[in-house]
This record gives sequence, structure tokens and C-alpha cells, in this order.
Amino acid sequence: MKFLIASDIHGSAFYAKKLTERFAEEGADQMILLGDIYNHGPRNPLPKEYAPMKVAELLNGMAEKLTVVKGNCDSDVDTLISDFEFVSEAVLIDCGKKIFFQHGDRHDVGHLPKNFGDAFVYGHYHTGFLRREGECVVGNCGSVSLPKEGTPCSYMILENAEFVLKDMDGREISRMKI
Repeated sequence: MKFLIASDIHGSAFYAKKLTERFAEEGADQMILLGDIYNHGPRNPLPKEYAPMKVAELLNGMAEKLTVVKGNCDSDVDTLISDFEFVSEAVLIDCGKKIFFQHGDRHDVGHLPKNFGDAFVYGHYHTGFLRREGECVVGNCGSVSLPKEGTPCSYMILENAEFVLKDMDGREISRMKI
């Protein structure tokens, strides 16, 4: 199975549309969103084409293919416009490897969750990377709409226990096998 992992859309209809296009072009089976779906947050600028209801329409159209982790900018009222659930964290087994997903507001590379398994992936910081921490892989899929620290808008692909970090045009940034 092929998974597209993304985070921090922050209400950008432009980038939500681009993300659904990347999903189709990648031939992914499922999408894992790591939070901050609709709201831009008080410390962020408004993203390109800020339109949370349009983001909801796009994502609701593929609700059966989504796993959505709640971010710090996602409120309970966001569930009222969503045809999908927001969960606090998610765990996936891919090729026998346990992968833990969280937004990144509680756990990050400096504060790893207990017993997270073989890999931990999060968003929140808007800076994409993949690295090894001992025997485990830790990655941040970056931000779809508001990247920081000179990183590009990005997402990840997970297939056959391998992560590929890509920019929003589908160009590979880095790759790492679990």
C-alpha cells in the first residue's frame, strides 16, 4: 500500500488542491494528514487562497481515504465541517515496521514518544527532513502551505517501509528506508 503523508495545510485551498492532485499523480492509496488542516494560527501569515470551507470540500470528497491527526490549530468545531474524524495520534504497520504519527506539538525529534516503534513522523514545525535516531527513523513531512527555515512546501510518501520526502512538484528531496 502507498501512503501520502502531509501536514499543515492551514486553510490554503490552493495547496489543498495541489495536495489532492499529488495524491492522484503519486497513485497513493491512503493519505495521512498530520494536523493544522483549516486554521492558519495566530503566528502564521494567511496562506495562499485561504479558504477553509474549500479545503473541507476537497478533503470531504476523499474522506474514506484519509487518516487525520489533530493539530494544535484544529478545534473541535472543525469536525462539524469534516466528513472524517480527527484522532490524537495514529499507528501504522508497514512491512512489519511500526510507524507512529503525531502532529508534533507534543512529540518531536528532541522529545520522542515512548515505545513509538521503528519510525516517528510528525509535522508542526513546517520543516521537512528524514534522519536516523539510533535504529529508528524520525521524519517531519514539512508544511504543504507555509514552509519555514528555507525548506520547500513538502509531503512524504511511504511505501514498502521506505519514506521519500518530496516538494510539492513531486521532486525528491530525500529518501530513507526504515
